[in-house]
Amino acid sequence: MDLKQFIIDKLSLFFMLTTFITIAIFVLGSVFDASASFGYDALLSPLMYAGACILPSFVTYSRHELNAKEMAFRLVLEFFLIEAVVLGIAFAAPTVDTGNVYVVLALAGTVLVIYVVACLFSWLKEMSEAKRMTEALVKFQSTHQK
Repeated sequence: MDLKQFIIDKLSLFFMLTTFITIAIFVLGSVFDASASFGYDALLSPLMYAGACILPSFVTYSRHELNAKEMAFRLVLEFFLIEAVVLGIAFAAPTVDTGNVYVVLALAGTVLVIYVVACLFSWLKEMSEAKRMTEALVKFQSTHQK
């Protein structure tokens, strides 16, 4: 994959993550601190988390095709880097109760769920593109073999 397409894919992932993180903040906030109220600056936190989570995803970029073992290693590394980034931000933020082990575990679990869902959406998108390309190739072959 070329760098331009990789960056476009990561920009799409950024907006997907922003949506998922907004939902996660709502759910976790409702469970652990339902009475809290925030100012408008809190609207930027999903953008900040999504942006910070995109950076570790650059470990999956390669100019050449990776084999399954190499890609699996990079995806596992990406996941742990994302966990580290999110938990690092949470421990640095005064608004997140990281003294409560359940909050930390819920946050880590939420990162896992969002990671899996984002990978699933990306896989479905890639499968759709592959199917479209295969159909185009079959059509091309059938029209040019006469």
